[in-house]
Amino acid sequence: MEKLINEIKELIIESLALEDMSTDEIDTNEALFNEGLGLDSIDALELGVAIKNKYQISVKDENEADIQKHFSSVQSLATYIHGKLK
Repeated sequence: MEKLINEIKELIIESLALEDMSTDEIDTNEALFNEGLGLDSIDALELGVAIKNKYQISVKDENEADIQKHFSSVQSLATYIHGKLK
């Protein structure tokens, strides 16, 4: 799971052009949106596309509440992706 967490952190940095940030600066349990990392809805769309491209996982069939839950932190995103890859 640690490898997947680091991959997601790298994916966030690459897909959102956060070159001035390292994976160590992204807290695994910190909120990705608003008060946490500070991502917005455009970032969420870009991250969703990056996840689809890398892991062939689409969240379009999920309801909005579940998407918000899955994208709440790197940890929750890793748990979601891990479950879909099984």
